[in-house]
Amino acid sequence: MQWSLLLNSKRRKDKPKQKDTAQPSQDTSSSEWRQEIERDFDRLLFAAPTRRLADKTQVYPLDRNDSVRTRLTHSHEVANFARGIGMRLAFGLKESIFGNLPTGLCVERDVPALLAAIGLAHDLGNPPFGHQGEAAMRAWYKRHLKDDVEKITEISNPAIFEDFFKFDGNSQTFRLVTKLQILNDTYGLNLTYATLAALIKYPRSSYTILPGKWKKHGYFYSEARVVEDVWNETGLAEGVRHPFTWLMEACDDIAYSVLDAEDTVKKGLASYHDLIDHLKCWGGGEDALINEVVEQTEKKNSEYKEQQRELTPAEINDMNMQMFRVKSTIALVNSVVESFTQRIDELMSHACSMTDLINESRAKALCEALKDFDRTRGYRHPSVLKLELEGSNYIQSLMDMLWVGIHGHKTKRERKEEERSALGSRNEYLSDTPFGRYAYGRISENYRRIFEDEKNRLPVLYKEAQLLSDAISGMTDNYLIRLHDELKSLYEYERSQNALCPQAAR
Repeated sequence: MQWSLLLNSKRRKDKPKQKDTAQPSQDTSSSEWRQEIERDFDRLLFAAPTRRLADKTQVYPLDRNDSVRTRLTHSHEVANFARGIGMRLAFGLKESIFGNLPTGLCVERDVPALLAAIGLAHDLGNPPFGHQGEAAMRAWYKRHLKDDVEKITEISNPAIFEDFFKFDGNSQTFRLVTKLQILNDTYGLNLTYATLAALIKYPRSSYTILPGKWKKHGYFYSEARVVEDVWNETGLAEGVRHPFTWLMEACDDIAYSVLDAEDTVKKGLASYHDLIDHLKCWGGGEDALINEVVEQTEKKNSEYKEQQRELTPAEINDMNMQMFRVKSTIALVNSVVESFTQRIDELMSHACSMTDLINESRAKALCEALKDFDRTRGYRHPSVLKLELEGSNYIQSLMDMLWVGIHGHKTKRERKEEERSALGSRNEYLSDTPFGRYAYGRISENYRRIFEDEKNRLPVLYKEAQLLSDAISGMTDNYLIRLHDELKSLYEYERSQNALCPQAAR
């Protein structure tokens, strides 16, 4: 790999205009002072999907405690960690990491901005209710699409429907920034090649036949050509990560392992002392980094207790966790930078065999211990499981209702094609019902425009499933519940009037 390609600041939209130039045309006016990659972060920051993360679950769905993290605060924290690491690489470790760079590359500005951008964007495609939302969508597709896919004979590669049977928010993120944020073209946010390449967390498709080290996928069939273009422009390929992707993943791990533990304590599901006892017992209490973090935290907290004798137990608990957050994140970030620096040659190779950067660092045991605490004391708490189950039910029920409108709405071209399709007669009863038209109209106009575009030549059933994914993934937790409740009474009334056949109401 070459940093000159990995930090490629060209954009897909500009490519037709730059057949004979190595770099995109820059805005030379005095009003534009930003590097191209710095503009990527700004585009992401001001995008509507980023704001919607404020009402999407990080760990605890629909939590009433404002200090408990949402997906937005989590994303900003990941971006903060990533930017900090980028500053250290670009200033303190520039020569050892980047070597001799060609003229025109400014790593001091590009590297921190790129890492911050992918940190901020990494969860944009996640549906409501966190990973439980992904599981609910996968379950719905397996239940409702499997039979239809088996009936379709004209599709050359039915494996592309694995995009839905294995639905993943990472692939939806890439789709969102490259296709769904449309103003007047089909380039989405038109991010630089460098940012798009580093944003692909799992450089493989859901339907690939090649063996890989990741079970998840990073892009859908609908964006495969975009990914090929990104790889060609950055020197990457299937199964090969951008070096900064490892850092973004590590920052994500740091954020949710440490900060989810803090939220677990904030919610009263466990105490600071529960966490410290858990760490002291982990691996027989012999891990050097865990012992160092615990010792530093306990020492600093003892000093504060001496200075602030009037604190209540609740305040002491919060103060203790704040200090633990500081000491543990410093230790984890230092370990990641150390591991990245030591393994830079391997990470810059197409033959890199690593699967996780933190697991190759001194912080492996600390991160594993924190994740185990989060899982046993937080994620599996009955109150959390109950809300996740409710969220799953809301998602699948709303998918049932939206599917009536999506599966019944056809463009003129699609109607003609389906007259010759095995699915034509099955779809007939869904067309033009009042509820179907209303439900379809409640989907984002942006998403519907892409679905209805005559240039979109994807298989009909694939497009329908994708419109449903786009609609659900773009919703916030509370909006999904409100829309569900709004449609439910209308749906039940139409069913009671026998306007829908029994199969449509399943």
